[in-house]
Order: sequence, then C-alpha cells, then structure tokens
Amino acid sequence: MAIDHQLKVQLGKSGLYVNPIGLGTNAVGGHNLYPNLDEEAGKKLVSEGIEHGVNFIDTAFIYGVGRSEELVGEVIKESGKRQDIILATKGAHVVNNDGHITFDNSPAFLQDAVESSLRRLNTDYIDLFYIHFPDEKTPKYEAVGALKELKDKGKIRAIGVSNFSPEQLKEANQDGYVDVFQGEYNLINRSAEQNYFPYMIENQLSFVPYFPLAAGILAGKYTKDTKFNDLRAKMPHLQGEAFIANLAKVEKLREIAHSKGVEVQHIVLAWYLTQPAIDVVIPGAKRADQVLNNLKTLEVQLTADEIALIDQIFS
Repeated sequence: MAIDHQLKVQLGKSGLYVNPIGLGTNAVGGHNLYPNLDEEAGKKLVSEGIEHGVNFIDTAFIYGVGRSEELVGEVIKESGKRQDIILATKGAHVVNNDGHITFDNSPAFLQDAVESSLRRLNTDYIDLFYIHFPDEKTPKYEAVGALKELKDKGKIRAIGVSNFSPEQLKEANQDGYVDVFQGEYNLINRSAEQNYFPYMIENQLSFVPYFPLAAGILAGKYTKDTKFNDLRAKMPHLQGEAFIANLAKVEKLREIAHSKGVEVQHIVLAWYLTQPAIDVVIPGAKRADQVLNNLKTLEVQLTADEIALIDQIFS
C-alpha cells in the first residue's frame, strides 16, 4: 500500500488538520534535557520531516530554555511552508538565575510567554499554545481565559493544557475553550483511559500522548541484558521483574510487527491511533532517519482482532 503522508485528521474540534504522525522536538536544541546534542542534526530532522509530509511540530519553551523554539522557527522559515505547518509550543516555566524552576499560569505571564514564543519561533501566530504545567495559585479558567483573548486577537489558533489533573482540566475547560490535552499515555501506563479519555470524547478534546514508547521499551530495542545509566535507571517499568514482564509483552507485539513487515514501534503507534480520544502521536527523534521511520506507522492497518489482542496483552 502506498503511504499517504498527506493524510490529515482534525485535532478534536480545533479546526487544525494534521498528519497523524507528528514530531516531538525536545531533542532539537534541548540541551538541558540531553547532553551533547548536535543542533545541525536537530535542524535536519525537522527539515526532513517537513519535506516528507510531517506537518504537526511540537516544541516548548523549556526544551533548551528557548533554544528548541529558535531552531524549529529557523527551519520552518527556511522551508517556506509556514502556512502548511501546525506549530505547537508550551509555556509555564519560570527559570530563575540560579536555575530554580517554578510554574506560572497567571494571565500576565501567559500573555508574555506567547509574545516571547512568537519572537523565538519567528512567526506571527502559534497554531496551538499549551499551558505546560499547572501552577498552584491561578484559577485554571482564568488562565485559559487569557489564552482565549490571545486566540481572539489571532496570536494563537487553538488552546491546549498539559499535565493538568482531571479536575484541573475540567476547571480549565468550564467555558469550552480547551481544544487539546497533552499527557502521559502508553501501553504500560494506561491510566488515562479511565482518568481522561471519557471526558475527552464527550467534549471533543484531542488527547496527545507524550512518552508514547515508555522510554524506549515499546520500540522493541531492549533485551534483559540492557543496562541504563541515565534517567531510565530510576523508572520502575525498566527495573527487575517488571522489566522482564514488559519485555515478554513486547515480544508478542514483535510477532504482529513481523507479520506486517514493520517494527514494534509502528504497531504501538498505530494502536494508539485506533483510540477514539487520540488523533495524533508525536514521537521524538534525534536523527532524521528516525523521523522518516516513524512515518512508516501510516502503512500499518491493524485488524479488529489485532487491536483487541494488543489491548489484552497489556491489560
């Protein structure tokens, strides 16, 4: 089957239409998140993605404390395709001089954050702006109300929130202004199916999952001998008996992947796209070939039986 890299789906009720395989760019200029990043390689992977039909690009202020936005903005400008790109960014972090981080959702802060992101991204509008994390003091409907004002002025086209509790999300959306929620979801941590999905479906919000490959285990690249010496060393699902049990589940996915001539991650990402609350996935990448590989997900057609089997393996 020929891949239609131009296939577009609407993000919830937002009026934004995206290729279901987007691109997360925390490794593009995210020097505070990953050591030894090559900025030229980062720019190249964004450029290659755009060239091959990726049109939903997800960045954030805190990825490199503004650097990811600058690099993504440069590539989009150079591509000449700004009008074809759905550009998402996020704000809420306040980084003090000593590196200490706090969150701010106040209307004044969010207005400043949007203006600063517009400058770094070198654009006059942002398609989707998320409040990245909740603060402790701002009423969430007030925070979203400030973004609605910016939307009415044409500075942003859609409103998102990320990392909000279900209660905070409902408060944020009390006037119906929220379009997208971004939160953790993968086959190993499926709690969002109970905590968020019913509300999403009922209110036509789109759930954008982060951590979709659960720190790599759902890409099918680890064995029981894999050792971790970074953040992954502290993740419970990559430790001890849980790790061994998860690897066994991934092997069952590998059988489905082999039968279709694709890789485990393609099966996993395709399964997410069968969930009614999910319109798009945003796997990250550090190299251009990884971006192109992610697009192979669009070739995968899962049968109803396969969808049910994957559900059962990870139930």
